[in-house]
Amino acid sequence: MTYKFALVLDEKRLERIKGSPLESLIKSSFGGRVKTLDFEVPEDVAKRILSEFPAARVDSRGYIEDVPVAFRKAVFEAVAKHKSTGREVWDEVFSRLEEIKQMAAKEKEYLPPPE
Repeated sequence: MTYKFALVLDEKRLERIKGSPLESLIKSSFGGRVKTLDFEVPEDVAKRILSEFPAARVDSRGYIEDVPVAFRKAVFEAVAKHKSTGREVWDEVFSRLEEIKQMAAKEKEYLPPPE
C-alpha cells in the first residue's frame, strides 16, 4: 500500500520552501485557499508512525492522519531544512521522537497557536 502525508502550508511556510523542488508537491484545495505539501511515505516509516502514536490512522485515501501537532511541526521543520521529503527527513524526526512525544503529551492540556 502507498502511504501519504500532508502538511498544511500557510504563507510563512510557503516562503520557506519557495524555489525548491518541493514546490512541485504542493496541492491546492478549496479554490486555492488551502495549500498542502503532499508526499509519499515509505511503508516502514508509516508503520513506525502508526506504532509510535496510538491515535494515528490511515484514512481511505492512504493519508496518515491524527498525528500530534508537534509531530507535524517536526516533519515540516525537517522538510524545510533538507528541502526534501526523503529518508533524511524521517531519520531526523525519529531522532527527536522522545522530545516530540513530550510536546505531544502537552497537547491534551493546551494546543499552542501557530507561530
